[in-house]
Amino acid sequence: MYDYLIVGAGLTGSIIAHELRKKSHSVLVIDKRNHIAGNIYTENIIGIPAHVYGPHIFHTNSPKAWEYVSKFTSFNRFTNCPVANYKGEIYSLPFSMWTFNKMWGVTTPEQARAKIESQVREAGITSPGNLEEQAISLVGRDIYERLIKGYTEKQWGRPCSELPAFIIRRLPVRYTYDNNYYNALYQGIPDEGYTAMISRMLEGCDVRLGCDYFADRGELDGLAGKIVFTGQIDAYFGHELGILEYRTLRFETETLKDTDNFQGNAIVNYTERDIPFTRCMEHKHFYPGLSVKGTVITREYPSEWSAGSEPYYPVNNERNNSLYESYKALALEKKPDVIFAGRLGEYKYYDMDAAVIRALEIAGQIS
Repeated sequence: MYDYLIVGAGLTGSIIAHELRKKSHSVLVIDKRNHIAGNIYTENIIGIPAHVYGPHIFHTNSPKAWEYVSKFTSFNRFTNCPVANYKGEIYSLPFSMWTFNKMWGVTTPEQARAKIESQVREAGITSPGNLEEQAISLVGRDIYERLIKGYTEKQWGRPCSELPAFIIRRLPVRYTYDNNYYNALYQGIPDEGYTAMISRMLEGCDVRLGCDYFADRGELDGLAGKIVFTGQIDAYFGHELGILEYRTLRFETETLKDTDNFQGNAIVNYTERDIPFTRCMEHKHFYPGLSVKGTVITREYPSEWSAGSEPYYPVNNERNNSLYESYKALALEKKPDVIFAGRLGEYKYYDMDAAVIRALEIAGQIS
């Protein structure tokens, strides 16, 4: 009935579906959730497009990625300027002169560099071997202890000394009074939210929601000549080589009708280890100028992942990366006509712009 079955109606699956329709292929897109857009799904709550699965700010230096998504939506001027709350003290993120001034009272880049270099020398770290050492070598012990350690250990569920250094290597550190988290040429959020953007990508495709691929695998496989699978590659093969690990998240969302401004910022990170959630989002602040009565907030709680729970972040350590390579080889051997794509299918953390470029690359390889 269809040329292609695409499992997953998130960003990757929807882009590939759109590109295949442009080539006149017939496409069926399914998703086990009852909505499209995957983790970038936005739901209208009291007139606010709320980021149900955590904040997603599109940012990129790629004109190709920006021009592509801009075909489906208009973007607002949102600039990501999160702050950190440590025991009631507010610090600017990313780490900039605002952070250094609040932390130490310094006012010039020279003073800030001297303070950080002094703490790095005192720590005696020359070749960082884990996340803790990497962080201290970048910003010193004070910032690490107050603004990185607790947050990161909540996020990953293990001590920073047991986490690989590469996780923190993209940490923004600036010796300027610039509190824009992303050093990106293009940045913003769709004016209507991401769901409307994905809906336009899927125009012309048949879409089935609340459809679990594994529950009806035999029937679904028979509906299409080829498959694009954006779910977990190990689950596709019944975990026959072992289980790939992830971190998962839990979200608690509240609608507050008695206040129009709960925290004064879109994202506030809570960096104390004893506070169970990592951050709180106030969704109306993602849309500058949005005027509605009341506000919507979401607290984000990281937790250990187990089979059956929602996978969010691949745990890209040596064991898991090696296991993924084994699954990749198994896929090439046994399922050469199945295309595994996206964060779960390729077991790789993708920023949205990288996901766009990769999806276009995959679609371009299909005649």
